[in-house]
Order: sequence, then C-alpha cells, then structure tokens
Amino acid sequence: MTIRIGAHVDQADPVAEAQARGTTLVQHFLGDPQSYKGPQVLYPGGAEALRAAAEEAGVDLYVHAPYMINVASTNNRIRIPSRKLLQQHMDAAAEIGAQGLVVHGGHVGDADDPAKGFDNWRKAVEATDIKVPLLLENTAGGGNAMARRLDRIALLWEAVQQAEGAQDVGFCLDTCHAWAGGIPLTEVVGRIREITGRIDLVHLNDSRDDFDSGADRHANLGSGRIDPDELVAVVREAGAPVISETPGGAAQHRAEALWVQQELAKN
Repeated sequence: MTIRIGAHVDQADPVAEAQARGTTLVQHFLGDPQSYKGPQVLYPGGAEALRAAAEEAGVDLYVHAPYMINVASTNNRIRIPSRKLLQQHMDAAAEIGAQGLVVHGGHVGDADDPAKGFDNWRKAVEATDIKVPLLLENTAGGGNAMARRLDRIALLWEAVQQAEGAQDVGFCLDTCHAWAGGIPLTEVVGRIREITGRIDLVHLNDSRDDFDSGADRHANLGSGRIDPDELVAVVREAGAPVISETPGGAAQHRAEALWVQQELAKN
C-alpha cells in the first residue's frame, strides 16, 4: 500500500524542505499563524516563484490557515476579521498552487447556542471565494467547540453542506485531535466517513496527553500516548495523503515516514 507521507515544514523554502525529507508533499504556514496580519510568501521571488519551483519538483503544497481564524464566533470583532483572513489565505494558497487550505473548526462562547456557530460556518463558506479545497480540521478541545465531538462535527458538516460552494469543502482528520477530543481511533475513520463521505488529508500525530484530555500537544510517532498500531490503522483505512505535524527536523520526519511505510507494508 503506497500512501504519500509528508510533514509540516518551515515556510521559507517548502520545496527544499520536502526534498530534504524525500517526500512529494508538505504543509506550511503563510505568515504568522498567531496573528491577524495577512499572509506572506517568504520564498524568494514570491508566490509565482514558489508555485513554479513546486511544480518543477513535483511537490504538492498544503497551507495551514492561522490559528486565530474562528469564523464560528458570535463576536463580530473575531468573526469578521476571521472571514477576511480566511479569504486572504485562500487567495494566497491559490497563488502558490496549493492543494488545499486547512482550517480549524473554531468555537462559540460558553453561553452561546452552538447552532449559531454552525450557521456562521455556512455563511462563511458562502462568503468565501473558494479557489483551492477548503479542508475543515477536527479539533482537540476548546469550550463549545464546533469540531471536537462527532455529534458536533456532524452538525457542522450538515450546515456547511447547505452553503453555496459546499462542493469545494473537504475534511482533514487529525489523529492527535481525535484522541484528545475523545474519539477512539479504532472507529474514527469510519465515523467521519459516515458524516462527511470523505477524508481528504490526514494529520498524523501522536499525543503527549491522555485520551479525551482536550489538550492539543503533538508527540513524535510512537513516543506519545496513542497505540502506534492505531495510528497506522488510521492511515491505512483513510487512504488519504498524510502530513505529520510532529517535532524535529528532516531526519526525524524521514524516520517516521519510513516507519509508517514499513508498518503499512506488513499487511
């Protein structure tokens, strides 16, 4: 079974980072992930040069949107800048020829009706000019989260499917987030597929914390709290491209990818 496995890398030269890891796909930020400032392409020559370099090297690029984005929020001072930032990163992702833009599901306030957050997501999809696939990612925790529990993910997906542009929305499954969010990895692929009908990308991460902890702290594969066999099983069952967001540099990521491929080859 051949599944492409890449990693989240530094954004200065993602093509070189991919080549250092012997892979044909990587994920990176465009700018500061903790800021409302617009995207930046740090690659020499800008977006056009990065797109050309990636195409020439046969490297697929995925962009992770800033963590600040929360289009579900009922707070105008959060939701409106979030929508603007989402569009800016969508535009930038398209300019570099990215395969997808990954964005977290966000949350509403503790006193808010979650239904408002789901509907805000519908409105955000309709308001966004989606130029590359918009990949919703499940999250590990957060008060009144939109995409932690399976029932919430189902309601979020239902709302998004009502939006014009829904055909361009996909799903990114994060193993650490599922584990920390209280979704057993032995059933997560099947349950997510029942809800969405698709898994477009897997974020393959171990967890430093216990099951259902709500903590988003990644660990290297095999060094955290998740059964390594369950991680491999998710990759096998999902059958989607894989990005690891684990600590370390090129050597560590190469070793992890090789281990996964060897495990996949056993069955």
